[in-house]
Amino acid sequence: MGVDTIDVRSPAFVADPYPHYARLRAQGPMHRPEPDGDWWAVGHGAAVEVLSDRHMVKGRGGAQEMPPPPGHEHLPPLRPSMLMRDPPDHTRLRGLVNRAFTPGAVAALRPRIEALADELLDAAESRGRGRMDLIGDFAGPLPAIVIAELLGVPPGDRPRFQEWSRDVVLLLDSTQPEEVRVAGMAARVALLEYFHALLRERRRSPGAGGLIADLLEAEEAGDRLTPGEVLTMCMLLLTAGHETTTHLIGTGTRALLRQRDQWARLLRQPELVPDAVEELLRFEPPVHLDGRVASEDVEIAGHTVREGEWVLAVIGSANRDETVWPDPERLDVGRRPNPHLAFGRGIHFCLGAPLARMEGQIALAALLRRFPRLEPDPALPAEWNRNLVIRGMRRFGVRWS
Repeated sequence: MGVDTIDVRSPAFVADPYPHYARLRAQGPMHRPEPDGDWWAVGHGAAVEVLSDRHMVKGRGGAQEMPPPPGHEHLPPLRPSMLMRDPPDHTRLRGLVNRAFTPGAVAALRPRIEALADELLDAAESRGRGRMDLIGDFAGPLPAIVIAELLGVPPGDRPRFQEWSRDVVLLLDSTQPEEVRVAGMAARVALLEYFHALLRERRRSPGAGGLIADLLEAEEAGDRLTPGEVLTMCMLLLTAGHETTTHLIGTGTRALLRQRDQWARLLRQPELVPDAVEELLRFEPPVHLDGRVASEDVEIAGHTVREGEWVLAVIGSANRDETVWPDPERLDVGRRPNPHLAFGRGIHFCLGAPLARMEGQIALAALLRRFPRLEPDPALPAEWNRNLVIRGMRRFGVRWS
């Protein structure tokens, strides 16, 4: 079976893409379903090469200014985020926000995140129904509140942020239906307008703190950040800072509840929670695809990728490569070593990895401690988001006794 025979929009693939990935790996680590189409790197070694090779880049011309959306000409000219930029622009932009996500800076957030996790579970428990939507009541709000507080966003705006971010992330998947892309573009414009107003307010009244204040300071220091770069950086930090962690918590918990022996093992050995989070990142990575374009002819896993050709590192497949992990289809919360690619590799390795790991560990530990008899709620089955790039659930009911 080749890539072109897989219906990536079929309910079977959306619910469980991993058997399809396994069939592709059995044929080799690299595939090109169409003569002029993108390559798929489905093997772990091939994906590592794609993500690490300096000749595999995010795209040339990525620093060019883009006009604001029609009807919003008062916004400054925009530039792609650092996620889509190559050195030296990527290096410059990443350095500006790196200090907020160092292990030390993230460790200082632990007490606040632990308190937030308990507050959200208190609220769910106080409703007295013995059930909740894990995504809407816990996995979504927790990282959203954390990143909103880091940015310095007023508490009353957090619900809107979650909704906007969820719609904007869908734009990463070019195969989405037109109506979904229209909603995503509307959410993107709403976020741009919101941040533009917030930045204008912060310029008038400095001293409020948060990452937004740090970005403004960098902008005022000279030519290190343009106004458009400040805007796109705010949007990137919001969407990347919580959407993927939501899916780590959501799909990770679902995987554990489906393999009860591993849930029971964590109840007996809570010290394995950090290892469990790494295994969940391998087993159900939130990011399934990450693309690069060849800046010159490159050899990847024995195949010649010509200059200008795109390669998709299929992280969801690479993380279950049989040549790297024994029995990769089995969830093992004590698995070591675990060289998964959930956070990528190379210069674009996820800046927020320390924060995502800690949020995942805190969320999982809180669920185990508060609801040891947690189980799926058949009244609210999992609903997948149908995004080929960011895999996760829009809802997932759980209950406890």
